[in-house]
Amino acid sequence: MSVSRFTFSIKPQEAILILITMFWGGTFLAVQYAVTMSDPFFFVGLRFATAAIAVALISPKTLRGLTLRELKAGVAIGVAIAMGYSLQTWGLQSISSSKSAFITAMYVPLVPLLQWLCLGRMPGLMSCIGIVLAFIGLILLAGPENNLLALALALGPGEIITLVGAVAIAAEIILISAWAGKVDVKRVTVVQLATASLVAFATMVPAGESVPPMSTGLIVVALGLGIFSAIIQVTMNWAQRSVSPTRATVIYTGEPVWAGIFGRLAGERLPLLALVGAAFIIAGVL
Repeated sequence: MSVSRFTFSIKPQEAILILITMFWGGTFLAVQYAVTMSDPFFFVGLRFATAAIAVALISPKTLRGLTLRELKAGVAIGVAIAMGYSLQTWGLQSISSSKSAFITAMYVPLVPLLQWLCLGRMPGLMSCIGIVLAFIGLILLAGPENNLLALALALGPGEIITLVGAVAIAAEIILISAWAGKVDVKRVTVVQLATASLVAFATMVPAGESVPPMSTGLIVVALGLGIFSAIIQVTMNWAQRSVSPTRATVIYTGEPVWAGIFGRLAGERLPLLALVGAAFIIAGVL
């Protein structure tokens, strides 16, 4: 039997998504550090304002020729981004970066579920199994080690907020795929980043947030994550023109793994039952 039949192949777009996912996993620690200096919605607004400006500066004529379809696409994706990242950042105020990463990974099995609810596409058997495994893993990850009854009721505010953020991230992936190939990547990216920033800043009012002191640490983290967010969004919009949503979400499963590795290097330790829960989530998303 020819060995060439088993040759592994990967598209350049997929390889870049894998690289982006690795660095994406490392941003959880940076965000957790940022929320010690700023309220979540202000930081997300600052982060994506920086990202929008970064993309606009690279291509100053980007918005010329903006169509109504591109405006709608950018606004819809931007709202999903704002909700996803804001809730994730909010949750990081009360849970570890490793736990946040694994809960956020719930968006992967949620993608086929939302496709069914929103687009009428029934998920297959493996998708259903993945959803069940991921939910069991979430319960184990969030709960105490010695009380199985309490495990089912142990989701705290941080875990619930992060889970809702995962739903928003799943919606973002579906929306990107829906418009992929139909719009200009750079124009939509600027609109979605600017929208995400405005939505996050506007949410400060009902959340009762105020503008924090602008320390050097906060500015550096916001600039760094802002530039990286711009790279992430441009890459996702570009790559998902030729990479299917299912294949893209499988690649994104590496995010919590890298976040867990970076968290462990930073001294974080998850209890044994939480590690079992994390394994269930990885099994579910795969």
